[in-house]
Amino acid sequence: MEHALEHIAAAVTPAVMVSACGLIALGLDNQVARMSGRLRDLAREFRDEDAPSRRAVVARQVRVMELRHRLYSRAILLDYAALFAFVVTSLLWLAQAFVSLSAAVPVVTFGVGVLLLAGMAIYVMASITLARRTVRAEAADILGRGGEAPVREPAGVRAH
Repeated sequence: MEHALEHIAAAVTPAVMVSACGLIALGLDNQVARMSGRLRDLAREFRDEDAPSRRAVVARQVRVMELRHRLYSRAILLDYAALFAFVVTSLLWLAQAFVSLSAAVPVVTFGVGVLLLAGMAIYVMASITLARRTVRAEAADILGRGGEAPVREPAGVRAH
């Protein structure tokens, strides 16, 4: 009985990671959908003949948004791959009760899942960093025309 409980406990740990991957996937899917909507809005604005002066700014934003969309899409694929690795890990832990299997095999699949999540996090961080480009482009377009002085950062805060 004690041996069976160890197998169940070992199988539950990846299940928690599966749940975490599901929550992450929801957030990433929302980001991808939001960016898709924003890209459609920017495309509409680019085609608007009443605002030809904004075309250069909009084109820059579209380039950055397309790259961010690509990064988030890759991130969500890595998240789902990690989810799959954690499900396989659970199955392998449970299979050890029925077949002779090295304990290293499920540990390796769990490690693969963790590495996939690390890759996903890198893509997300890269996309977040790129988000500043679109904000800077919009701010430069608006503040550049208004002729107002730039806002100074508080002491100790570094602008990027």
